[in-house]
Amino acid sequence: MGVTAPHHPPTTRTATVLRSLFASRTRRLPAPVPPGTVLAEARGVRLRLGTRTVLDGVDVHVAAGEVLALVGPNGAGKSTLLAALACDLTPESGEVWIDGRPARTWSAGELALRRAVLPQSAALSFPFAAGEVVRMGRAPWAGTAAEDEDEEAVRAAMAVTEVTGFAARPFSALSGGERARVALARVLAQRTSVLLLDEPTAALDLRHQELVLRICRERAAAGAAVVVVLHDLGLAGAYADRVAVLHEGRVAAEGPPGRIFAPELLGRVYQQPVEVIPHPRTGGPVVIPCRDR
Repeated sequence: MGVTAPHHPPTTRTATVLRSLFASRTRRLPAPVPPGTVLAEARGVRLRLGTRTVLDGVDVHVAAGEVLALVGPNGAGKSTLLAALACDLTPESGEVWIDGRPARTWSAGELALRRAVLPQSAALSFPFAAGEVVRMGRAPWAGTAAEDEDEEAVRAAMAVTEVTGFAARPFSALSGGERARVALARVLAQRTSVLLLDEPTAALDLRHQELVLRICRERAAAGAAVVVVLHDLGLAGAYADRVAVLHEGRVAAEGPPGRIFAPELLGRVYQQPVEVIPHPRTGGPVVIPCRDR
């Protein structure tokens, strides 16, 4: 008579498999770096999707201690550039560097210790609870000394994103905004030095949009390099140290938002006349579409 294997729910089984995959490999752990150290960089990246050239010789970098916002109209290449920086897409030419060396030379496990990625949307096949989704961010650290930080990392990430109250609820039962914040908490729990966030505010209300960008600033202040794709130029102007304006697969301009956000440039790139005025309290650039009335 055969022996029946113990039954494990999908959540437990999947978490165990994820952790074993990372733990089974020898990995070089990241070392602390001083502020200003370039942690992620695209060098002459050219990338095609199908027959269309989406990125055409793009150069960008982000350093420890800063927030870089990628802005531009739909189809400009923002999300594709973020995916290239994440090593989820391979450039046709050019190269991506992560933590001081070509990204292709890192193993998947070593990359997961250095950069965390928030995609535009998150879909799960199993009924994971929100807290379990956040805990997935700790899988890369299995078998390392940092594994001891798992509980605190998950708790802190859920607290700062304000999702602790529905930790036990199924991820699939959450609203779009709640899912977005849980997904961000997973990225924060991963505790990497590079954060790559694709439109993290798209599904959020006004209060939580501000919360997410404050978190970006806090992570940068703690030494991380943060790249965030944004459609809201007001948020980019208020929170980013630098912006890269993408247009037709190239970087049309790059630098501090106070210098880059000029009516002529933005009007040409977005094909929409705009006004740029200083914020009455902070002095940061506020972009307003020109309207007839």
